[in-house]
Amino acid sequence: MKSSTQRREVIAKEFLNCFGGDPQCWCRAPGRVDLMGSHTDYNLGAVLTLPIGRDTWIAARPNHSRTVNLHSLNLGADASFSLDSTEKNLDQPWIDYVHGVAEELREEGLRLVGFDGVIHSTVPLSSGLSSSAALECAAATVFEVLGGWQLTPLKKALLCQRSENRYVGVNCGILDQFTSCMGEEGCALLLDCRDLTSRPVAIAEGIRIVICDTKSKRELAGSEYGERRADCEEGARLLGASSLREVGFAQFSAREHELPPQVAKRCRFILEEHARVLALAGALSAGDRALIRHLTAASFDGACQLYEIAAPAMHTMMAAMLEAPGVIGARQAGAGFGGCMVAFVEAAQVEAFAAAVRSRYATATGIESEIYPVTAAAGAGMI
Repeated sequence: MKSSTQRREVIAKEFLNCFGGDPQCWCRAPGRVDLMGSHTDYNLGAVLTLPIGRDTWIAARPNHSRTVNLHSLNLGADASFSLDSTEKNLDQPWIDYVHGVAEELREEGLRLVGFDGVIHSTVPLSSGLSSSAALECAAATVFEVLGGWQLTPLKKALLCQRSENRYVGVNCGILDQFTSCMGEEGCALLLDCRDLTSRPVAIAEGIRIVICDTKSKRELAGSEYGERRADCEEGARLLGASSLREVGFAQFSAREHELPPQVAKRCRFILEEHARVLALAGALSAGDRALIRHLTAASFDGACQLYEIAAPAMHTMMAAMLEAPGVIGARQAGAGFGGCMVAFVEAAQVEAFAAAVRSRYATATGIESEIYPVTAAAGAGMI
């Protein structure tokens, strides 16, 4: 990956080629990896999340029009939309993540300025590390800077989530946008999705977070994500609660037999996963390797057996991770159905771990995976 200086030079050169002149503002927003808490966010539970140094940059300049013109360096594609139109771009759907943000900001009565921009992201696309939220939050920051107004990070996150729900059509929870906007450098966040509060969680010295990309892309809007959410909502309704967060485990156990079998499995996973989030926050700060290993194994087992979000590539990557030197524990990341996995690794053995995982995964699949450590990054803002 290029240094920040090299990256800036490449983006500035592309901006000159596309639009002439130099950008006026530079904004960024990070991706994220959930360390524990698969699908707990839309059930209003807790998530242990890490904003990562892999991020999305937008270099922008106002163009004195009502049009937003964007060039994606990653895709080698151009797209535009009018700030006065709600029409989607069927040829370049990636721009809908920006257009949807503009729609939400317009409904808030905020001044919007047309601009030219170049986008570059180091968050792998369709990998479960929230490339969409990073783009949304970076775009919201550009509109904020050029429009001359300011949102609180939480308000920005909520508007970006709403844009993905309403304009893009993915009924996601708040996790991705909250992490991208509220991230703190140097620590994980323990997010309570019911009251939208968080607290920093330190990661014990000697433990590194390592992303293991299966290179099996996942498409959230076309996956079974919506079905999982519907099952959880049905379970909460049958149990007389507004969300699974309001259901105690004793109450669930007493009435589990009343639920349809599939709904019961989904609910059990969410309740157990929420408890694992709280336990891992303590284990990670204390450096309790045995507990980290136990909790991550239980999470992946539940993801496979109860929530059924595993894909063949995830099983293969899990085997490679667990056989590699220095591994403490490993689990799924994001919504599942492919994409990235996450491992907790002894800091002194990160390079050996990465080399072993790459080799084992390539031997098993013929695919060259990407394995890289990540550190906690600050939330969306100007560069």
